[in-house]
Amino acid sequence: MAQGLTLEEIKIGASAERMHTVTEADIQAFADVSGDHNPVHLDAAYAETTMFKGRIAHGMLSAAFISATIAGDLPGPGAVYISQSLSFRRPVRIGDTVTTRVTIAAVDTDKARVTLKTECVVETRTVIEGEAVVMVPRKAPEA
Repeated sequence: MAQGLTLEEIKIGASAERMHTVTEADIQAFADVSGDHNPVHLDAAYAETTMFKGRIAHGMLSAAFISATIAGDLPGPGAVYISQSLSFRRPVRIGDTVTTRVTIAAVDTDKARVTLKTECVVETRTVIEGEAVVMVPRKAPEA
């Protein structure tokens, strides 16, 4: 089983990123799993009448890319979410490639928690920014 970094291995300033190009199938699957069938995500005719002038991806779909980067890369498997703040800056559309970056901002050794700066970017424009706090495992004591 894969194991992520332990508290003792984490360094402030370390970062990881992933990229994902949003597809029609992603939006449909997210709507089906989440139950969020807002027409701004699914109905092109309706979405054209909104301030976005077209369909946009669910904000929480892009936020899920942050979760995937934390769980898969930094700190990695074994990290457990405590909290996540999100500020949605711009919409994400079908065909956009979202680059998700997480960076270690602080380490609380007493509580075994790590604070990460989180962001999603399309091209050079931030679409989501925030901060996550995760609990990470400590290094196992040597026998």
